[in-house]
Amino acid sequence: MLYGRKCRSPLHWDELGENKLLGPDAVQHTNEAIQKIRARMITAQSRQKSYADMKRRDIEFEILDRVGSVAYRIALPPPLSGVHNVFHVSQLRKYVSDPSHVLSYETLGLQEDLSYNERPVKILDQKDKILRNKTITLVKVLWRNSVVEEATWELESEMREQYPELLE
Repeated sequence: MLYGRKCRSPLHWDELGENKLLGPDAVQHTNEAIQKIRARMITAQSRQKSYADMKRRDIEFEILDRVGSVAYRIALPPPLSGVHNVFHVSQLRKYVSDPSHVLSYETLGLQEDLSYNERPVKILDQKDKILRNKTITLVKVLWRNSVVEEATWELESEMREQYPELLE
């Protein structure tokens, strides 16, 4: 039994009429609405694809060979011959040639285990870090083979112990 809004007495299904709920007009209206939604979705998908396609282009790198479907073996300069030369595609970027770019590098002095000793160049900043029971002093260190954006915060006490000349 169904209850109507105006009268609180129960209504039977056949009193309401099947045509009002499931008539051909309702089915046709629903089908038209579905077709409009599909058309709009296809339009939106096509628009998004065209935006993505404008930014997407095939980029070619100078590579020695392809290793699997997403990795490449590339040629490295002699000083980096000890570095693993297989890279995931996400690590590779297109280089736009510019005559003003002069690439210079110094040898890192790689050891057998492919590590090297890094040296600090200068202290860029200092701050106190307050912990629960004590305060520690940190210094921002610029390292020899790094740019300013890669400077790291180190304990002042350790830097003073290892590199006293830096904190004079």
